[in-house]
Amino acid sequence: MRLQQFEERLERLVEGTLSKPFRSNLQPIEIGRRLTREMDLHRRVGVHGLIAPNSFSVTLSPADVERFANFIDALSRELADAAREHARTEGYSFVGPVDVQVYEGSRLRPGRFVVTAEVVEGPEESPYAELVLPDGSRVALGDGPAILGRLPECDVVLGDPNVSRRHAEFRRTSDGVVVTDLGSTNGTRVNGVPVREHLLVSGDEITVGSTTLVFELS
Repeated sequence: MRLQQFEERLERLVEGTLSKPFRSNLQPIEIGRRLTREMDLHRRVGVHGLIAPNSFSVTLSPADVERFANFIDALSRELADAAREHARTEGYSFVGPVDVQVYEGSRLRPGRFVVTAEVVEGPEESPYAELVLPDGSRVALGDGPAILGRLPECDVVLGDPNVSRRHAEFRRTSDGVVVTDLGSTNGTRVNGVPVREHLLVSGDEITVGSTTLVFELS
């Protein structure tokens, strides 16, 4: 897993916040390592392979909550990304969205923390699928078709002027999730290749207009 990249992103994000003097020397990378270890410890065998926990609680001391206060939401997002990357590396799957919540534990001393992990099923019985937008936000793909385009009534709305009003459709089939171009003006590309219809695999990059999204499948 690319924990080094996780650490580098956090270092750029906090812009020196962690260099301030505190009684605790806790670093975000330590939390990331503990989280992935919990995934390994609590994985289980499912119908289609190994299932890993997808819901995490990170409890920090009051001093460390104060220390990380300016970027606690970003820390949660980065930890969730670290879990997804670890799952891809180890071949784990999830049965629901990855969620990381950070709490304060009044009895914990600075530098001490607790990570708990559990498997929480999502609302859909099919493998959990998401589109990752350029700003890092995620759109879950359910069992019904999802239309991407500029129109406000689309399921995935993009403000890109090079995207057609109804540009592409994502739908589930017995083989997986398929993206279909809906006769758009500028076309749809998967990993740089123009497509009319394409079966997606996790990590595929879908480009519509000037916007690139990433498909992730648990």
